[in-house]
Amino acid sequence: MSTENTEPTPAAALFGSDLSVVNVGLAMFDEDIKAQHAQVTTLDWTPPGGGNPDAARALNALEASPELTARIDAANAEAVERIMSARPMLVGFGRALDVVPGMTPTTILHSGPPITWDRMNGPMKGAVTGALVFEGLAKDLDEAAEVAASGQITFRPCHEANAVGSMAGVTSASMYVHIVRNETHGNTAYTNLSEQMAKILRMGANDLSVVDRLIWMRDVFGPMLKEAVEFTGPIDLRLLLSQAIHMGDECHNRNGAGTLLLFQALAPGMLRSSFTTEQKKEVFDFVASSDYFSGPTWMAVAKAALDAADGVENSTVVTTMARNGVEFGIRVAGLPGQWFTGPAQKVVGPMFAGYKPEDSGLDIGDSAITETYGFGGFAMSAAPAIVALVGGTVAEAMGYTRDMGEITTAQNPNVTIPALDFQGLPTGIDVRKVLDTGILPIINTAIAHKDAGIGMIGAGITHPPAEAFTKAATALADAFGGSSS
Repeated sequence: MSTENTEPTPAAALFGSDLSVVNVGLAMFDEDIKAQHAQVTTLDWTPPGGGNPDAARALNALEASPELTARIDAANAEAVERIMSARPMLVGFGRALDVVPGMTPTTILHSGPPITWDRMNGPMKGAVTGALVFEGLAKDLDEAAEVAASGQITFRPCHEANAVGSMAGVTSASMYVHIVRNETHGNTAYTNLSEQMAKILRMGANDLSVVDRLIWMRDVFGPMLKEAVEFTGPIDLRLLLSQAIHMGDECHNRNGAGTLLLFQALAPGMLRSSFTTEQKKEVFDFVASSDYFSGPTWMAVAKAALDAADGVENSTVVTTMARNGVEFGIRVAGLPGQWFTGPAQKVVGPMFAGYKPEDSGLDIGDSAITETYGFGGFAMSAAPAIVALVGGTVAEAMGYTRDMGEITTAQNPNVTIPALDFQGLPTGIDVRKVLDTGILPIINTAIAHKDAGIGMIGAGITHPPAEAFTKAATALADAFGGSSS
């Protein structure tokens, strides 16, 4: 007598077992699957180019042949080696008019890509008018606005003058700047001095107290720093950067260790300077008033290193990320001097008491040069305490560094992160990898009020617009012999 086989088929048995589902679709599918009492893991994935046809075409063009891919890979290796081997040294301080290329008495440098007065946002207009009063080019803020609109002032991006500027980035002729020389490749970068963290010009504040502080910085603070470096000699800033990151800074918005290290290097020269004891006390008190003293210094370090990669033919490595409060611009090594822009983004994070998200201006400043090099938001795993300022969790801070490894070319052995077993900073953002993975560079940054005259009202996290990378990839494909059409 035959017996019928009652064992379920493998397919039938599958539906009677506990399922573990991997969801590669929309995140909302999670809820439906969970409602069926199944375990679900949603893959964090987007199509290449984020589903944007233009981005996908550009990416395909950059991968059109093995020969082109090999050419780009070799160029990127060269660009990143130039960045990582750079040895930025603090060699002095000086008036912008005396040391910054192309500076004139009526030039105002600003952050981000090029912008005209009529398109500037509130914080940048506030900083410009304050600087014009400081320079004696206007008697008050109303007249300064008229002068700014008159065509008498040359507005120029800091980045186009071998410089960088925090937030509004406004730098005028009489302001003192760092002079940071890349000893490896011979180029020089500049950035202005920290006003510390009170009501400050770089955030758009411009009242008499702001102008008075700028005058003191011009007459006492800057000249004392200049004399200090004349006594100390050049200071190895890459070494100090590495030490600061080992001590819990990420060197964009957390700078306690870096400021101590930089001040330690400068203090002997400051004490030997020709200034009075009272003036030295003023400077020491000013430096002690905020950890941000070293913040601009690290920006100049990154600028000096990244500029060394400009002009590496066939490279898709990003050498600039900068924001002017209206647009976010990037530049790439293989197309030196060209800006690729998209709209500036909102910064999401904790607000100071009394302010709401709708009070905030859009992302602004050249300080994203830190992330372009590989620290700042890219190194938040070295400074988990930063989440108290910019929001998020320690786990997210650790994850950001790992994510940035997906879109960069190498790990920098000269600047490492102890918490990740001394992994080097993720270095060399590759336009191709950004589009291929859909992972945008992460930036932690201050939030300025949308109106002039108020200043910083919070800090948080933001990203560049994907549009800037799509434009860059399209131009790169055209330049390298691919076709994105």
